[in-house]
Amino acid sequence: MSSNPAIVVSDLSVEYPARGASASCVALRGVSFRVEPGEVLGILGETGSGKSTLAAILAGRGLPQRASEPGPRVSGGDALVLGRSMRKARKRDIAEVTFHVGYLPQDAASSLEPSLTISENVALPIFERDEHYSRRAAGERAATMLDTVHLPLSVLNKYPYELSAGQRQRVAFARALVLGPNVLVADEPTAGIDATVRDAVIDLLGNLKDHPEFSAVLVSHDLSVLRRATSNALVLHTGRVVGYGPIEEVLASPEHPFVAGLAKALKPPQRRTERRPQRAPAE
Repeated sequence: MSSNPAIVVSDLSVEYPARGASASCVALRGVSFRVEPGEVLGILGETGSGKSTLAAILAGRGLPQRASEPGPRVSGGDALVLGRSMRKARKRDIAEVTFHVGYLPQDAASSLEPSLTISENVALPIFERDEHYSRRAAGERAATMLDTVHLPLSVLNKYPYELSAGQRQRVAFARALVLGPNVLVADEPTAGIDATVRDAVIDLLGNLKDHPEFSAVLVSHDLSVLRRATSNALVLHTGRVVGYGPIEEVLASPEHPFVAGLAKALKPPQRRTERRPQRAPAE
């Protein structure tokens, strides 16, 4: 088992430079944490806290290669993903990270190619790497991945429009895992999944912890998902870390009002004990 951390984030700051009439925006401020092999880290925070920006950077997506390109810039600190710097990443580094890091972006269900079958969609990352790869072997791999995310093989030859939003989300999940990545970065992985299969997907995410060489970062607004599927949690608020550690410990001893609010929201409401009126004595 490798002793090197899968991810090391050190004092990371990220900003979106000013473009046209839009002013610059700081998305992350001095963020630090580690993800060890076999660890599943949950990232929690409200809208605009920087969760999705952090997820995209850890997955090696969205980082501009030229100054003229739009996208977030690492303005301070660094993020090492499988030993590769995201601050100084070159095209070769990005290619290496995107090969070994599976990525399930937010609204992944809408990112499927409408003109391709479900089998072709799942296998797409394979052919992006090797256009001469065996079609039969890719189809078999796609079938295995669909089974992993609890979809029937009858969907293999269907098209995205023929599936529900929850089914399309699971297809995107299968596509993120098809290359057998060392790390999975999933941004709201249970979004749009109906209640009947949601628990199965959460269990699948939780089972990732049983693979000692596999690590994951799960972004979710749903605390029940993170409590069941993750080892540790990182809480972001306006781009800063306001809680980090085992999720129950973070919630039990909140050091920031935002975390205290989360903990309070989790507590079941106290039941009021009302005194019953006494019966009149029988005559």
